[in-house]
Amino acid sequence: CGELVCPEAASLLGLLHGKQWGRCLKVLVKVEEEKMHVSGGRKACVLFISRFLLFFSLQTFEKLLIANRGEIACRVIKTCKKMGIKTVAIHSDVDANAVHVKMADEAVCVGPAPTGKSYLNMDAIMEVIKKTRAQAVHPGYGFLSENKEFARRLASEGVTFIGPDTHAIQAMGDKIESKLLAKNAKVNTIPGFDGVVKDADEAVRIAREIGYPVMIKASAGGGGKGMRIAWDDEETREGFRFSSQEAASSFGDDRLLIEKFIDNPRHIEIQVLADKHGNALWLNERECSIQRRNQKVVEEAPSTFLDPETRRAMGEQAVALAKAVKYSSAGTVEFLVDSSKNFYFLEMNTRLQVEHPVTECITGLDLVQEMIRVAKGYPLRHKQADIPINGWAVECRVYAEDPYKSFGLPSIGKLSQYQEPLHVPSVRVDSGIQQGSDISIYYDPMISKLITYGSNRAEALKRMEEALDNYVIRGVAHNISLLREVIVHPRFVQGDISTKFLPEVYPDGFKGHKLTDLERRELLATAASLYVAEQLRSQRFLGTPRIPIAKSKRSSWELSVRLGDGNYPIAVSKDGSSFSPCLVSQQVEVDGMKLNVTSEWNLASPLLSVTVDGTQRTIQRLSRNASGDTRIQFLGTVYKLQILTKVAAELSKYMPEKAAEDTSSILRSPMPGAVVAVSVKPGDTVSEGQEICVIEAMKMQNSMIAAKTGKVKAVHCKAGDTVGEGDLLVELE
Repeated sequence: CGELVCPEAASLLGLLHGKQWGRCLKVLVKVEEEKMHVSGGRKACVLFISRFLLFFSLQTFEKLLIANRGEIACRVIKTCKKMGIKTVAIHSDVDANAVHVKMADEAVCVGPAPTGKSYLNMDAIMEVIKKTRAQAVHPGYGFLSENKEFARRLASEGVTFIGPDTHAIQAMGDKIESKLLAKNAKVNTIPGFDGVVKDADEAVRIAREIGYPVMIKASAGGGGKGMRIAWDDEETREGFRFSSQEAASSFGDDRLLIEKFIDNPRHIEIQVLADKHGNALWLNERECSIQRRNQKVVEEAPSTFLDPETRRAMGEQAVALAKAVKYSSAGTVEFLVDSSKNFYFLEMNTRLQVEHPVTECITGLDLVQEMIRVAKGYPLRHKQADIPINGWAVECRVYAEDPYKSFGLPSIGKLSQYQEPLHVPSVRVDSGIQQGSDISIYYDPMISKLITYGSNRAEALKRMEEALDNYVIRGVAHNISLLREVIVHPRFVQGDISTKFLPEVYPDGFKGHKLTDLERRELLATAASLYVAEQLRSQRFLGTPRIPIAKSKRSSWELSVRLGDGNYPIAVSKDGSSFSPCLVSQQVEVDGMKLNVTSEWNLASPLLSVTVDGTQRTIQRLSRNASGDTRIQFLGTVYKLQILTKVAAELSKYMPEKAAEDTSSILRSPMPGAVVAVSVKPGDTVSEGQEICVIEAMKMQNSMIAAKTGKVKAVHCKAGDTVGEGDLLVELE
């Protein structure tokens, strides 16, 4: 109103200046009581005070530290910026130039690359908290997010942990204790052994009592690490060894439990949100059945499988469990659901889940913001009846992995080119990398989470298909080919899925997209048209012919294209007055059939749009060389082609072929990683299938076995060595 015309305004400014928040709120109460009885300038002034304090009363923390890295650190920072909270990032030596470091207001190094010396180094992180005077810590997921000791140390220093209290973390973080609590809370549970398994012999005895198959899994932690399925005594012994090693490496706790393995189930989880005032909500479900090595690959919300009654029953049991441990924050209760819609408690994750964005899409809630508000002590703003299911959301986890090796073995390297498909409507990308970023051996190989939203499932899946085609990732192997095949597979489209989907659909491993005859002709015609456009462009410089006197009046091209084991004669002819290096409209004859190919062929762009007989496709040409070899990403899969003129193809028949390496007598590392153990030495005799060594990559242990029976000639690695993909490990005579 231009001047302080009421005593409340004057006292308010003084209190705000002195940060006397409690007395400020008392002024607010007085203002609220009186504002209906004032007028004129005093009324305007009081209204200003009321609105200001309404905003002020929603404030949470001034500074928050994110005890994590990568995409989840970036995700938390985005919400903090929206809420006006300053952020502190921590990082290891190798993450000094990471995106989350650049996004935060402050960043502090907490140690070298290994997680145990940096992101799991509680002493270093606590020192940073004191140094930066952060009032709260968001742990993200993984690392220290479910570590009760970390939460306890924060509480002892008066720092708020953005998550549940230590009691809930301990109760739900221990799979043995959580199962007992779930039983007491009348939550459906899986039959199994409720104690800690001491050794491999006891594991075999328990497994026999329960009945095969059984699931051996780490009592602490999650994320698919420290989990093995065993179908007999031998697999139980092996599973016990690997699970305990992975659990110790990932969580510092090698305790294991064993329970009945429910064959062919769905993995469906319920998102819960609870405050410190006894209120708890279930925010619908997420379908997470598409998995490899017990780690989720594709998630969606809602599930095609649940009816309203089953959804409500699962939600109410999830809330009952949350209330039983006085849970306060966002959390997830995971269930296994069989074909008859019977559901069984699997575990509760006392943190934000990787796949939380699909829930945010269909409910409209910002779960990170809700977690921060709850941690500050605010009650939930919504009732159960307020929680909607609006539309459909799908999430694909984009990994730096080779999907042709066990559905995804890690790949490392530098992102030489990176472009997210944000121009596609209703697409969200949660990432923590950028062009030039390094994918390191030390951390999870996730590149991003790609989320699409639609008014229904078909629309969301169609947008995901388009988004995957428009995603540019160069410099590392990635799993986009696998993701795209999954979302267009008839079984997935129909909703006929389970946790066995990948091994059932691809029993011999993932081989990429299998082209139909029509798709093969489209690819060949596209490749031939691209080749011609490139040849025409190479004849010109800045729009002018390079050799003005050599004007070509060529109207057709005869090519030979090799794709797989086939060689295809292809004729390309102009469709119009002349070839144009900018807008190409051509007739391409493949297998005696003529296809019309039209494209602008913007060869400087990583994404190339082409229309073949009215069907629009987005392709990527990844590489080419002088011998005509080219790699094209088409329908998600990368195809290797060789494109030659008819004369060059005839002459190439006289070129000797390079002999393939005999790999039966050598063992090479299929991935970058660290050698955990070597089981043989020179002179030893090994049998086919015998373990030779163990490689750990991204905290997953992989047993390397002999391809044939023979005598060990040489061992080229030892425990503790770091190896790259393709490095020679062992030679046999």
